[in-house]
Amino acid sequence: MVGPALYVGTLRHRRFRPRPHAFSYDLFMALVDIDQVEAQMQASRWTSVNRFNWASFDDRDHVGAPGRPLRERLQDSAMAAGVTLPDGPVYLLTHLRYLGYAFNPISFYYCYDRAGALRAVMNEVHSTFGEQRCYWIAVDPATRDAAQPVRHRTAKTLRVSPFMPMEIDWEFVLTEPADHLVAHMNAFQRADAAPDEPADVTPRFDATLTLERRPWTAREIHRVLRRHPAMTVKVIAAIHWEALRLWWKGVPFQPAPAPPSAPVAAKSTSETHA
Repeated sequence: MVGPALYVGTLRHRRFRPRPHAFSYDLFMALVDIDQVEAQMQASRWTSVNRFNWASFDDRDHVGAPGRPLRERLQDSAMAAGVTLPDGPVYLLTHLRYLGYAFNPISFYYCYDRAGALRAVMNEVHSTFGEQRCYWIAVDPATRDAAQPVRHRTAKTLRVSPFMPMEIDWEFVLTEPADHLVAHMNAFQRADAAPDEPADVTPRFDATLTLERRPWTAREIHRVLRRHPAMTVKVIAAIHWEALRLWWKGVPFQPAPAPPSAPVAAKSTSETHA
């Protein structure tokens, strides 16, 4: 059964070309029911909605303009991408605001129908340049093996790193929220990145979230807050520290691209990720 939870584990990044580079760090994320956020945040006096606290959910941090229910904003985003938002619960795996600060490199929306079948996933990506993209994946439960992760490949449309070209395909490999959760992303260079070279058959970069579920209780919330008192400050500090290390290694700087004209959407397949 999916429900509000904490997910605790590690994030690993590996860059294979043009210079090898890897790092990992501990983190935690919150899984929230987008229709029950107010009730969920009442679990602890240190959590709240749209106001300063040690940990808070803030509508400004997510898709669409704040002031409307998140489900309505998510519905608009899905329609723009040609995806049908199901009428069941939607669970958002994300970073909250900690001591008033938030930065979410990526958040995941798991969208279910009333029968409990996963019908769509949306990957909400933010860059340190203040930009955002919503990568939608439509899931067909009639053809999907629910025991296997959702696998989806799409063109990169957001400059998330100045050390990676835009001519990249992202591949997402995502398990559903359960006792364990894995979100894996591969970056494949397309042939148009370097016309004199073939397209990648192995990734030039990958990132993996490996998380374990913890109950959404005051005790567990306080435990993770004591261990990571300013989680999103740690995230943004790590991003800039690793960027400095890449620059020091001589990884080429990539110019900023022109913005895309439309959101991205595609059908998904389910395969085992090795």
